[in-house]
Amino acid sequence: MNTDPHWTTTPITAGLLRGALDLEQTEHGVLPHRLPARARAQCADPQLAMVESQPSGVRLVFRTRATALELDTLPTKRLYVGAPPRPDGVYDLLVDGTLAGQGSVSGGTVQVVDMSAGSTELRPGPVGTLRFTGLPGHEKTVEIWLPHNETTELVALRTDAPLTAAPEHGRKVWLHHGSSISHGSDAASPTAIWPARAAALAGVELVNLGLGGSALLDPFTARAVRDTPADLISLKLGINVVNTDLMRLRAFGPAVHGFLDTVREGHPTTPLLVVSPILCPMHEDTPGPTAMDLSAFGAGRLTFTAAGDPAERASGKLTLNVIRDELSRIVAQRAAEDPNLHYLDGRALYGAADAAELPLPDGLHPDAATHRRIGERFAGLAFGDGAAFADGGAFAEGGAFTQGGASAEGGASAEGGGR
Repeated sequence: MNTDPHWTTTPITAGLLRGALDLEQTEHGVLPHRLPARARAQCADPQLAMVESQPSGVRLVFRTRATALELDTLPTKRLYVGAPPRPDGVYDLLVDGTLAGQGSVSGGTVQVVDMSAGSTELRPGPVGTLRFTGLPGHEKTVEIWLPHNETTELVALRTDAPLTAAPEHGRKVWLHHGSSISHGSDAASPTAIWPARAAALAGVELVNLGLGGSALLDPFTARAVRDTPADLISLKLGINVVNTDLMRLRAFGPAVHGFLDTVREGHPTTPLLVVSPILCPMHEDTPGPTAMDLSAFGAGRLTFTAAGDPAERASGKLTLNVIRDELSRIVAQRAAEDPNLHYLDGRALYGAADAAELPLPDGLHPDAATHRRIGERFAGLAFGDGAAFADGGAFAEGGAFTQGGASAEGGASAEGGGR
């Protein structure tokens, strides 16, 4: 640990974090979670355990005059046997809302996944340190957005001047739940995932419950949404139900109703937007499950394919077109008594023309440019005039979007490494 007397070490507490629903004390420090402990105890799925502990949308936020800072973390990285190593997770540094630097932390625990053997091995590794220097010396708000795709234990935070928790800014809180696309799969960095991009444009505070592979209408997730304070709520539903071939049409409709009923118990009049899946050509009319192309994987490429049979739609198996029709019907039925419930067809965010221009690289997930496009589209369609969240964004009063972040030019410098 750095013991230079010029550094001030500040305990990492819930008051410095935004976007997390729980903070677990660990052997090394604290681990942010995006589902509460009670929810985590109700499901033993290792996929859910992995993704909810990946801090998509979680950030440290504080006020300081510091010109340099260090953050010790213990990341958990994934290594797939037979595939090239995944890049280290990215940390985004924002100063007064503008992207001012980026960095990564090497080392950490490695989760080795052998797809052919169906096994997982954890290899312990060292704590690493992220450093940012060259920050402006005036009083400012600093945000460190944690890697959206890398479980991150927070060990120590040091600055060369004291810091305090940032005061509440009065922005409305937007809680979003969705799948791996909402989680940020294949986005370039944590502030470049489409929900973060939309939140920055709309001037709202994001709580991101995008859970890769795990937007499955689970009751414990509905209760987490119900119990989390929020001014605006969106639910992007459907693709994971197809991916996992989890349920048939008979079960899907009541499950959606039940999820919405639970959310409404805690948020009876909150603007609530149900979003159907974006275009995914392989599953538009072909049911799941989704399968990995093992031959491509062996060649170092990750691609997916639909393993279902279109003829099985007659027995109630779900496709994206079936799900969109059902979600639209359910929202229309409920909206007759719930004027704050709205529906958005996901193909308005990414449709056929977009797929021709920016095809999904692995058949399932958008790339960095598409995340940006979806975020900008969502900001307009959800927060624009006459939309579900029209009164929720910072631009609602002025009639134009506010830009919350920019590319870093001449900003802080960063370095990271193992210790």
